[in-house]
Amino acid sequence: MAHFAKIGLNNKVIEILSVHNDVLKDSKEVEQEVNGIDFLTKLTGWSIWVQTSFNSNFRKNFAGVGMTYDEDRDAFILKKPYNSWVLNETTCNWDAPSAYPDDGKTYSWNEETLAWVEVA
Repeated sequence: MAHFAKIGLNNKVIEILSVHNDVLKDSKEVEQEVNGIDFLTKLTGWSIWVQTSFNSNFRKNFAGVGMTYDEDRDAFILKKPYNSWVLNETTCNWDAPSAYPDDGKTYSWNEETLAWVEVA
């Protein structure tokens, strides 16, 4: 199955739909994103669709409702979780100012102290 993100205002993902891979195939049996977009546009009346990869082979992350499609990066990006976090240009995920502790314990981010705090 191929998956497509319905894109709304401000490039927000508002729905994900699946399409059978055969719908994407052209006359040479090669899958083409535009064929899926055309199919969904005719089916739904909505014309702004972007294919997303369930295993993140392209567009960095699998799209989800509420995410943003960044055309310049050609990537789906989650909402920034904290002001101090920075977008990792390679993964298009948000990175904390310090790495998550690797000691087997559970932590949550404290934005006031800019530190990981152990969850009891």
